Amino acid sequence: MSGNSGSLVSHTAVISCPHGGRVRAASVPSSGVRLDGQPVPTADDVFTVVGCPYTVDRVPLPCTTVRWVPDRDTVLIDGVPVLLDTSSAQCFSAGLVPQGPPVVSAARQGVMCG
Repeated sequence: MSGNSGSLVSHTAVISCPHGGRVRAASVPSSGVRLDGQPVPTADDVFTVVGCPYTVDRVPLPCTTVRWVPDRDTVLIDGVPVLLDTSSAQCFSAGLVPQGPPVVSAARQGVMCG
């Protein structure tokens, strides 16, 4: 494992795009690993953004998806990296224009990886 560490991103984490839109898991995590009865999301899960107000020259260009790029030396579930509050990610518009990293807060405390 590398020097990267952080708190596990669980169903209690509050994630938003850089413009304040709410990020939610669009797919149900498929792993058998659970935290407080809820599946733990991994880098393979799909995340969407709802309510992003971002515009360019008064033309809406909201964030719509998030792609996670976790450290390859991180904790794995079924061979797929878990998501930590320190994992790299990027929000994208519907046209796949990078919009900036999501903001992860309120990640579950007490569940640390690293």
